[in-house]
Amino acid sequence: MFLREIISMGFSETELLKRIGNALEKAGKTLSSAESCTGGLLGMLLTSIPGSSKWYKGGVIAYSNIVKTDLLNVSPSLIKKNGAVSSETARAMAVGVRKLTGTDMSISVTGIAGPGGGTAKKPVGTVWMVVCSEQSITAEMKRFSGKRDVVRRAAADYLLAELCARLEKEVK
Repeated sequence: MFLREIISMGFSETELLKRIGNALEKAGKTLSSAESCTGGLLGMLLTSIPGSSKWYKGGVIAYSNIVKTDLLNVSPSLIKKNGAVSSETARAMAVGVRKLTGTDMSISVTGIAGPGGGTAKKPVGTVWMVVCSEQSITAEMKRFSGKRDVVRRAAADYLLAELCARLEKEVK
């Protein structure tokens, strides 16, 4: 579910974030984030909700590969083989931040926001996003169009909407 769809159903961004928080609180779960291309946007949005410290424990802005490998324990050979923008790297980032922070769930995002850095196989706007728990991990690739800030915001919005949908399906 994409944020625009949620908004078209009458949910504001604040409502979406409150729904995420309510679902996490109801389930007694905590969340962390690992961000590359969004550069802290997810953490900023999640902490914009009063009381988010009950369920959001923190995040890592792993913009460089060194931070991915040193803090999040992403294997350098995994990045070399698959690239920093890949399902494998996004999954490893999510697992790494969940372990680092001791949370029940985590989200991660890595992508090419532009304007440069794209290739024929991975054009600007390619973003991998992950929702991770001890029980399951799901990765999804999207290609967003637009300028850098548009791609970054679209990735954050999409991942939050996916997190909300998953939480509300799991927590009844």
